[in-house]
Amino acid sequence: MPIILNIETSSTNCSVSVSEEGRLIDFVEQNFEQYSHSKSLHVFIDKLFKKIEISLGDLTAVSISEGPGSYTGLRIGVSAAKGICFALDIPLIAIDTMYILARKIECSKGYIVSAMDARRDEIYYSIFEYNNNKLPKRIVETDSLILNSNSFHQFLKSSTVNFIGNSNEKIMNFIDHKNAIFSEFSLPSAKEMGILSHLKFIKKDFVDISEFQPKYLKEFGGKKIKS
Repeated sequence: MPIILNIETSSTNCSVSVSEEGRLIDFVEQNFEQYSHSKSLHVFIDKLFKKIEISLGDLTAVSISEGPGSYTGLRIGVSAAKGICFALDIPLIAIDTMYILARKIECSKGYIVSAMDARRDEIYYSIFEYNNNKLPKRIVETDSLILNSNSFHQFLKSSTVNFIGNSNEKIMNFIDHKNAIFSEFSLPSAKEMGILSHLKFIKKDFVDISEFQPKYLKEFGGKKIKS
């Protein structure tokens, strides 16, 4: 029975959870106004394991949110995950932050746009299509775009589009459509990582602990979305 520690530090939300066979056991998280992950992450991990009365030695793997996201947050999260994996000789799993965000939405039909704020009128996003097993199907890979009045038009004209992330206010400045639904959830959480990390564990979809680097925002190039 795989027991996995999930770490999400791509935003100001410092979040950790433990899951068993994809089922959430418990979590600890706090959204800080400024990044406090260097002080809080290991404290949260220790607090979590004391709550659930499981030791680090019981872990089967560690999963990390790989970005896109904050350089500071991702670097601290990845460093912690690598240290635990090296010490326990267990595998490291990387999960796209946009997929973690999309898991927060439950809808009966339509699309999910996970998006995180970038500079000026730019966002980082990925698009998913809902399916009945609560695991959204990705149809547009994570990328960046510069918003305009035609952004996401090809999806909005055919179905509802659920926008989730910390860039919703920015997107609202460009999109006013009856099919647009803006979620109140704004930041990714380790609570949504359990089933994703479990599926990757079953497939042995691991990353090289020594070579792995997260997807920092600066690695993406801005572009205009196709209308």
